[in-house]
Amino acid sequence: MSNKLGNEDYILSFSCPDQRGVVARSTSLLAESGAFVTEISNYSDPISQTFHMRVVFDNRNLGSNKIRFESDFKKLASEFQMNYHLRLKHQKPKILIAVSKYDHCLNVLLNKWKSGVLPAEVCGIVSNHEDSKKISEWYELPFYWLPITPETKKDQESDFQAIIEDLNVDLLVLARYMQILSEEFCERLQGRAINIHHSFLPSFAGSKPYHQAYERGVKVIGATAHYVTPELDAGPIIVQEVRPITHETTADQMVHLGHDIETTALCQAVRLHCEDRVQINGKRTVIL
Repeated sequence: MSNKLGNEDYILSFSCPDQRGVVARSTSLLAESGAFVTEISNYSDPISQTFHMRVVFDNRNLGSNKIRFESDFKKLASEFQMNYHLRLKHQKPKILIAVSKYDHCLNVLLNKWKSGVLPAEVCGIVSNHEDSKKISEWYELPFYWLPITPETKKDQESDFQAIIEDLNVDLLVLARYMQILSEEFCERLQGRAINIHHSFLPSFAGSKPYHQAYERGVKVIGATAHYVTPELDAGPIIVQEVRPITHETTADQMVHLGHDIETTALCQAVRLHCEDRVQINGKRTVIL
């Protein structure tokens, strides 16, 4: 059912230990408060014994009950040990994009953002090279050049973190940013940084994955968008894309063919995150 003109949409997402009554109590609270639900999805994980839900509702009947609803839901969240997030749908997450020299993922992300397909507010580009400066100027975005050497890594990451804090960034997108973040930096960004790896993880982690794939004679190449963790290329997977190849495909050809699947996987993962559809469930993710 479509939203009436003038109403505001909200997105509520939460996860908690799976237990009796969580669906009944949460949906009853929505109904009693006057929230008009337009979309709902949930998943009960039998292995981790966790429950995951995402609800979109509008305020056509909520009226002055909004504050009371937030207060009542906070109490419910405490009772059921929920991790939850509630926001207005039009308040788009602020993202910062980091890139090195390969700019294909950056270009597609910015194109989708500018065309309104990506539900995010891009607030800048960070790079350890100056190659993407002209792209930032084209899109009228701030460009932060942060060159790095082994000797300056700590100071560079300190400057990087300062930019994230100053811009109040919700999500850092590593769009082929070819630097390994320190463990401390990764921990600070837990659940708030997405990386694209040009391989179908967990196979061929690390550097030159297409060349590793060529040496193994694989018949399918892939790309993986995942959350960043201190363990290299081992964070919870959000999206994977693949493309078939043959024995005739060279490593260099794999690199060029991989550009399309890398951009597709990364853009889809960023969109899902910005729509509050992704919930981390241990080493895995739940997509609602």
